[in-house]
Amino acid sequence: MTVTIRDAEGAGRFEAWLDDHLAGFAEYMRSEELVVYPHTVVEPAYEGQGIGGALARAALDDARARGLAVLATCPFIKGWMSRHPEYLDLAYENRSRVTD
Repeated sequence: MTVTIRDAEGAGRFEAWLDDHLAGFAEYMRSEELVVYPHTVVEPAYEGQGIGGALARAALDDARARGLAVLATCPFIKGWMSRHPEYLDLAYENRSRVTD
């Protein structure tokens, strides 16, 4: 099976589809400088098939393309980032900040 990830901007989430079945989603909130990922869901029938990882990768690749810092409050996205260090530069806490 091939998973297709779609950005459902109106719903504020990335959706994972297998054929015509919604397998999971990763919610987001975007501003001009930051994207927050608060919640990810994979339907029980699709767990263990890489759906969550596909959602995380697509969401983080999108943030990188938009030049956004990432605040991952979702434990899944946060954990996925820690296991894929090539995405850690996106983390809000790792971005340099201007100080007074």
